[in-house]
Amino acid sequence: MTRNLKSRRKIKKVISVISTYLLLLIIALICAGPFLWLINASFKSGQNIYDMKFFNNPSLVNYIGVMNFMSLPRYFMNTVIITVGSIVIDVIFSALCAYPLACMDFYGKDIVFGALISTMILPCAAGLVVNYITIVKLHLLNTFLGVILPSGVSVFSIILLRQSYLVIPKELTDAAKIDGASEIMIWYKIMLPEIKPSISTIIIFDFIGKWNSFLWPIIILQDPKKYPLATALKYLNGQFNYKFGYIAAGTVISIIPVIIIFLTFQKYYISAISGAIKG
Repeated sequence: MTRNLKSRRKIKKVISVISTYLLLLIIALICAGPFLWLINASFKSGQNIYDMKFFNNPSLVNYIGVMNFMSLPRYFMNTVIITVGSIVIDVIFSALCAYPLACMDFYGKDIVFGALISTMILPCAAGLVVNYITIVKLHLLNTFLGVILPSGVSVFSIILLRQSYLVIPKELTDAAKIDGASEIMIWYKIMLPEIKPSISTIIIFDFIGKWNSFLWPIIILQDPKKYPLATALKYLNGQFNYKFGYIAAGTVISIIPVIIIFLTFQKYYISAISGAIKG
């Protein structure tokens, strides 16, 4: 009797595990469905581009066509300059801004932090006109710096790094102060290495956002040769209205670096988010 009961429980547990994995697999396929269809379309020739057969007679003709039509190295380099510049500015200035908000006591600290949080409810489109006028006044129109500066420092990055600073034991900074270290030395030598997981998370978010930025570069950059890759892909839409395979191939090429960056820094991702929540 006892053996039968244990056997039933074991069967129920196996069925429960299999059902859970099947459900998760279905959800994953639904979420990844459009992306898989895009990859599939990029390997098809023009006549069978919209059928639902996956990887039926795959061909590289779309990839070869895109590479022949577009100057991909130039657009890749433009995207790298804009993305890396934005990430460097965001990491440095967000880390510096978050440090006093987390580790120093000064009048109005809570007001400053509350003001930063309140700006997160504003839509990005609300700042387009102001940012454009500012860039024009600074004579940065049609420059990479004009694309980078308006969104260089993210409020989300400041809040995430502030929460990461808060979980670092205060005894570390107290010991450094006793040894005579300055605030900038404490920040650089002690605090900054401790928040590497959060910095990795910011790099992931910034890379995805900046690499795929479309609207702001097309507003600021008047020379199409300076466009980043996502903006340059609009030429495929305009020149090849009946060549969707070219657009699919160009899109797949553009997201390969994003996948590489995410896989490189993914081990820090969960720890940084969990650390921010605890803080």
